[in-house]
Amino acid sequence: MKKNFTIALFLISAALFTQAQDSSSHFYQKGLEEKAGRKYLTASTYFEKATTLNPRFTAAYLENGHVNLSMRKTDMAIQNFSKAHELEPDNNAAIKELADLYYNYRQYQKAIDFANKCKGCENADRIIALSYFKMEDYAKVENALLPLLEKSPNDAELTYTLAKTYFEMELETKAIPVYVKAISLDGSKSQWSHELGLLYYNNNNFKGAVTYFNKAAEQGFIQSNDFKENLGFAYIYSGEFEKGEKLLLEIIARKPGDKEMLRVIADAYYQQKQYDKSLEFCQKLLEMDMKDGKALYQAGLCFQRKGQKDRGQQMCDKAIELDPSLNSLRQKKDIGGM
Repeated sequence: MKKNFTIALFLISAALFTQAQDSSSHFYQKGLEEKAGRKYLTASTYFEKATTLNPRFTAAYLENGHVNLSMRKTDMAIQNFSKAHELEPDNNAAIKELADLYYNYRQYQKAIDFANKCKGCENADRIIALSYFKMEDYAKVENALLPLLEKSPNDAELTYTLAKTYFEMELETKAIPVYVKAISLDGSKSQWSHELGLLYYNNNNFKGAVTYFNKAAEQGFIQSNDFKENLGFAYIYSGEFEKGEKLLLEIIARKPGDKEMLRVIADAYYQQKQYDKSLEFCQKLLEMDMKDGKALYQAGLCFQRKGQKDRGQQMCDKAIELDPSLNSLRQKKDIGGM
């Protein structure tokens, strides 16, 4: 009697399981129909019913993940794709989606881990390279990017990423031509042009700096005081004095009393052998503070360069009395200004 009861329970369980499977498949099909009609919320409800009845229904988890993405419910998408991956660790569809999602969530190590598992995924190597870049692991970035750029030499984003990598590695001479290429491939990125302008500036190619700072401005880069200051000095160092001074005076008008800006302008004109202009800014500094030894010393140097050596030397001597730290400059053979 007991044996017959056990058999009966087994048959009932089997029947219930089959019924659950049938119902699960029914809800799955309904979900696919609603998804095709772009009724994503209803579709998700059906896929959830399918997985409730059959917790090992991998395809339903995947489909639910896709409709969650369509509704921009990325947290739910990750849960569904993760469940599919848990059930089928080699499921490439789940792995691919998780690699993309973790990259977009800035969980770069997880993105790398899933991208490395993704067999035949076209985007996997790109995710790995860009993730290393976001993690600032620049040596690995270069190794990952170079093969990609051999296959896709006209990929603007990857080209820029390599340029920025060289910039961060302080390999500026390698970075510059790669920046130029990136901008030639996509001329809409103001940040790229600005960074190239800074590179040119730091390498004393001031005409190049002017070109790319202006390009960045045309592309919509925010023209902050710092931006205008860099552009202004780039103009002066490239010999376009009026344009440079106009920009720098705009900044001074916004920040009246900025002695350091006046001092740097005086020095810039001095370096460009524009001694009268340098004297103008030294005078502005002395009007603000007659005991400004540095300004007086700079003025003395200008007079010496103009041929008025005695007058200039007297001013330098007076400046050293005001600021004894300037005495060290006397020991230099060729003083390049302040």
